[in-house]
Amino acid sequence: MMKKIAILGSTGSIGKQTLDVAREQKDIEVTALCARKSVDLMEAQIREFRPKTAVMFDEDAAKDLRIRVKDLDVTVLAGMDGILEVASMEGYEYFVTAIMGMVGVRPTVAAIESGKKIALANKETLVTAGHIIMPLAAEKGVPILPVDSEHSAIFQSLNGESGNKIAKIWLTASGGPFRGKKSKDLENVTPQDALRHPTWAMGQKITIDSSTLVNKGLEVIEAKWLFDVDPSQIQVLVHPQSVIHSMVEYEDGAIIAELGVPDMRLPIQYALYYPERRPMCGEKMDFYKLGQMTFEKPDMETFPALGLAYKAIGKGGNLPTAFNAADELAVQAFLQGKVRYQEITQMIQHCMENCRFIACPTIDEVFETEKEVGELLANWKG
Repeated sequence: MMKKIAILGSTGSIGKQTLDVAREQKDIEVTALCARKSVDLMEAQIREFRPKTAVMFDEDAAKDLRIRVKDLDVTVLAGMDGILEVASMEGYEYFVTAIMGMVGVRPTVAAIESGKKIALANKETLVTAGHIIMPLAAEKGVPILPVDSEHSAIFQSLNGESGNKIAKIWLTASGGPFRGKKSKDLENVTPQDALRHPTWAMGQKITIDSSTLVNKGLEVIEAKWLFDVDPSQIQVLVHPQSVIHSMVEYEDGAIIAELGVPDMRLPIQYALYYPERRPMCGEKMDFYKLGQMTFEKPDMETFPALGLAYKAIGKGGNLPTAFNAADELAVQAFLQGKVRYQEITQMIQHCMENCRFIACPTIDEVFETEKEVGELLANWKG
């Protein structure tokens, strides 16, 4: 039987790798594709996978795409209204949230409300609205299947352990391109320097976030909601080889880990076929070649963003939204050469300290916080 999916963010790194899985497995039908504005790639994806619906978040991109694919049987929608229509429509089972940013929050809510299984790669959804998303998913009986390699590893390490108490989650991190550096070494970092990730091939935003440890901070917040643990039970462990993707320690001291090559197609495929495992082409783990694995404590003095993430989820409310929204704007400014590398964390801290605190924000208040963060950083002087 064909497995029917819709992809939010099909032209991004996770979206493209999801289509790689569909291409290899042969029994996945892509019913809808959504992207921001990459018209050339979207056209190519439509011609290969023949979805019934496509959405471009950018209105001009949607107009361009309609002209390009007018010879095909595909409806092209535009904007958030188009994305929400896809999220709510019938005819498919899995909603893959692979888009970057808070734009993924409302569609995920809509997809849950319409009973879709969520293959979640959009960190911002749980970081900013985990207090809304997880209870809603439970109410609707909808599974949230993690696609991030670390959260997929934790999910896999929990298999068969229902009812056994988690003592600790070990969330592994590669350490990024600046592992071992000190603050003075980071004063003149360029975007090109920060984009040289040692093990994973990812999009620009997540690669910069990996270098600052913001990404690991976002994953700590996400893990709190996904696995219903206290933040104090989540410990970050730097593991440069990126072989152990994360681990779960139980109260008896036993630790179960998921290992593998750093290939995002594995957690994507696992989410779409859970609990079934399927063959997958590509490199497999060779322990003889690997030789050894090493582990280090994260340096939160040089990379203070991780500590800010713990502070954000510790206080809760809209503080994780301020953390996330400030990072989005700061990384964008850094990539454009408008701010220095170390200002990314400074901008996050500034917004966390100065935004209006809301203890239990609604979805609307989550986006109001995002707007307030934009105002706080509008005249940033460093």
